[in-house]
Amino acid sequence: MAGQRERPRCGAAQGAVHPYLDVLGWAHFRMCRGCIVRKTAMAIGNLPSCLIVTLKYEGGYSNDPNDRGNWTGQDGEVGILKGTKYGIAAHAYPHLDIKNLTFDAAKKIYERDYWKPILGDSLPYGVDLATFDAGVMSGPRRGVRWLQAAVGAKQDGLAGSETLAKTLAADGTRTIRAICASRRSFVQSLSSNQYFGRGWSRRIAEVEAKSIAVLLMHRGR
Repeated sequence: MAGQRERPRCGAAQGAVHPYLDVLGWAHFRMCRGCIVRKTAMAIGNLPSCLIVTLKYEGGYSNDPNDRGNWTGQDGEVGILKGTKYGIAAHAYPHLDIKNLTFDAAKKIYERDYWKPILGDSLPYGVDLATFDAGVMSGPRRGVRWLQAAVGAKQDGLAGSETLAKTLAADGTRTIRAICASRRSFVQSLSSNQYFGRGWSRRIAEVEAKSIAVLLMHRGR
């Protein structure tokens, strides 16, 4: 039953990182009942589903000069206005031919630079979407830091064993809501919020609702 505490079968403390995690690997950590506080459905192979949600907001090609992400410079509105396509922005990829980027190439970038750094396959359903979409919109390390803040892990922007253990032990709904609250605070601090704030706020609210719905759907499976 979801949320039920179970006696560890391997000698690990309730809710603790497995003492032999480095040897046994995450496959054991995921499967060993009792290594975490509650059984949690992992979002293994869920990147395509998350992409469907995220690309709803990222869309096709855009080169709005008011969007700092469309510029190749590091400080916004500096450099060359190359734009953004499928959410892949000139700000993060200044040497990429953004306008002619193919969808297949974009998917590979998402997996390499956004999904794997957040350890998306090991996150719970729903939490993976909230963290992934945050990373796409604001940078994967920032997305991980918001996740870490939500679950009480060290906020270094690097997903590792502590981040995963605390994420799996935490209440998923609270985690998602905390991530999205951090997102709101961040975008409201940006100067470009005056141009895009309404759209950003709507996106964050919709991703929050979708993430919680996905979490509840998979809970207890």
